[in-house]
Amino acid sequence: METQTRILTKSHELFMLYGIRSVSMDEIANHLGISKKTIYQYFKDKDALVEGVINIEIEMHQDEFSKYAAISENAIHELFLTLDTVEEMLKHMNPSVMFDLQKYHSSAFEKFRTHKNTFFYDIIKANIERGKQEGLFRADIDVDVLTRYRLANMFLMFDFEHFPSNKFTPIQIISETTDNFLHGMSTQAGLKIIETYKQERIK
Repeated sequence: METQTRILTKSHELFMLYGIRSVSMDEIANHLGISKKTIYQYFKDKDALVEGVINIEIEMHQDEFSKYAAISENAIHELFLTLDTVEEMLKHMNPSVMFDLQKYHSSAFEKFRTHKNTFFYDIIKANIERGKQEGLFRADIDVDVLTRYRLANMFLMFDFEHFPSNKFTPIQIISETTDNFLHGMSTQAGLKIIETYKQERIK
């Protein structure tokens, strides 16, 4: 594995585990068994390194979430597949990552925010439109409004002011808000499918 890729891979691992601010360039170098000078040959500063790590996250999202529409049985199944992936990601992610990103690395945060407002918007919108066509989501719902609503509540798990980390877990928040989102726009046929998938996830 080339040195730049090794640096990005290890940095991504450490940032997700401990948070961005908590991990220094020295610690990354020590974990890799290289000098800090070597890191600076590839990344001019920590901001550039964080931006590289965010590119990895964006690529992972695009690879993971783009495939679910094709392999899922219906729109509700697609959403549950997405939820499973998000919950698995959260198990290995320090909740402070998004806070650190927004407060200390504005350029990388803007890149992620743009990704959220374009890629995730398109994925969510297509899912809702699919659900309407399948008769699982109500015909009278406003797709654009609910897409934007879903985008906003997806990231409530990082809102520590309203959901303090000593009281709520990110998985708890995303699971509860997803359940509420689904029930609010589903038809009777959709509600039956939701319960079927929820029972399968419990097993």
